[in-house]
Amino acid sequence: MTVIVLVFIAAFFFAINIGASGAAATMGIAYGSGAVKNRRLALLICAAGIFLGAALGGGEVAKTLGSGLIPQNVININISLIILSAATLSLFIANIAGIPLSTSEVTVGAIVGVGIAYKTLYVGTLLTIVVLWLVIPLIAFLLAVIIAKFIKLTEDRLQFLNQKKWMRFMGILVVCTGFLEAFSAGMNNVANAVGPLIAAGLISMDSGIAAGGLFVAAGALFLGGRVVETNGKKITQLSLLQGSAVSGLGAALVIGASLFGMPVPQTQITTCSILGVGFADKGWKIWEKDIIGKLLKVWIVSPLFSLVISYNLVKIFLDFDIYSVVIVIAVFVATIGSISLLKSSDYKKTVFYKENARVKKAGGR
Repeated sequence: MTVIVLVFIAAFFFAINIGASGAAATMGIAYGSGAVKNRRLALLICAAGIFLGAALGGGEVAKTLGSGLIPQNVININISLIILSAATLSLFIANIAGIPLSTSEVTVGAIVGVGIAYKTLYVGTLLTIVVLWLVIPLIAFLLAVIIAKFIKLTEDRLQFLNQKKWMRFMGILVVCTGFLEAFSAGMNNVANAVGPLIAAGLISMDSGIAAGGLFVAAGALFLGGRVVETNGKKITQLSLLQGSAVSGLGAALVIGASLFGMPVPQTQITTCSILGVGFADKGWKIWEKDIIGKLLKVWIVSPLFSLVISYNLVKIFLDFDIYSVVIVIAVFVATIGSISLLKSSDYKKTVFYKENARVKKAGGR
């Protein structure tokens, strides 16, 4: 009984965090542009979109996470708890470290970790998901470049779009596309929290999706204020038409993936859409801040981090294997040590160059 309670606590805590982080950001453009001036109203619209998306279309992704990556008979109460604990712990550690992880990627990683531990994994489905993680954001970027160039031509030629009545219309358009993006988040992300519960037979599909949708929506409504505030301020350089394009494009791609039951990283898709708009305006200058490197790190780290945690939890608590645990811990320590050495080396080089420059400057005097 205690394990069942812990599983549900882990699932709904995970759902609240999903809503408070990635899902709440879906209304950032509408709020940041002033189309919705009241932050609470923006979050309420977001919550409504999330719940409707989950209730009407969240089942396909839940099926994939429940039985598409590993056999459903492997996922019992204990495995469900491990998957959810690994995903939640990954996000918690990442939040402390300031690393933005994708909820879809950490969930898939946690499930794959269990599959590797028990040597039972549907590799074909996993490869399809990984390819989509790479291809869909790239598609989002390319389409955003094309759409942004078309928008620029439209705004240059049709000056009347800057009139007040048209601005009001475009503000409504931004709100609608933001709601659609929240809807897509409900379709794709709610399954991350409740998929393991459904697979373990702890809750029915309909009840699980409805409950998960409520908790994700609640997380967005009550804890998403800082996220929507920050996200809104970061993207205020987008025009209303550009903002609509980013939200609408991201929503369409995520909804399309959800209909086929594929969990995809919505944050990366939206980010690539924004990058596409920036590339259309500024060209190659947008790459000056090592954006590509940061995105790749997030894509790689997200699933691997939760994979290692779930694998070790299985080997420690359910299928004890001291050799596997020692090897994974050794690799982890070696990785951390290598990173530390590289940072130390970079620091010493920086100090050396600064000291050398200071000596030369002093000698010149």
